[in-house]
Amino acid sequence: MTPVASRRRRTARQQDLLARLVELMTAEGFAEFTLDDLAARLRCSKTTLYALAASKAELEVEVVREYFREAVPAVEARVAATEDPAERVTAYLLAVADYLRPVSREFLEDLLATRATAELYQRNTAAAAARIRELVGEGIEAGAFRSVNAAFVAEMVAATMAAIQGGEMSARAGLTDAEAYAELASLVVHALTAGAE
Repeated sequence: MTPVASRRRRTARQQDLLARLVELMTAEGFAEFTLDDLAARLRCSKTTLYALAASKAELEVEVVREYFREAVPAVEARVAATEDPAERVTAYLLAVADYLRPVSREFLEDLLATRATAELYQRNTAAAAARIRELVGEGIEAGAFRSVNAAFVAEMVAATMAAIQGGEMSARAGLTDAEAYAELASLVVHALTAGAE
């Protein structure tokens, strides 16, 4: 997950409204909502919503962008609090799992079904792969992990993360997303530490 900068400066009221939209849409998805529905649920005018974005499609993008932007400090705080290089990959993956835990399947499906939001998701997955590559590289340098191709490990982790978040893992393996992330973290760290000096 990587920070995605906000494209416009918002008032405190607009930021609060956007936070409430993130909470609503991550719980229920966004495809079925109309702007009228959102205005009614949030007890605001459509004009207030249009101040955040020019259309419902753009509002969805703003919500997804904000969701990922807010994820970064939460995830990175967990990594920063972990000193052992061998445990930082685990900390990262479990922090991502914890951040995703309250997100509904509807939100993830809607996110993947819309081109603009799917592109944001793909960018954040690529950023996650880059971060995993950094963490694996740090672990190798510290001697906590055996020498492996960190870029390959990162791409494999990113592909698995995409399968988890896309719902494929729970359908095929019978795991919740959080359980799948825990298994991924365990698998990666055990594979990297096997034979490490």
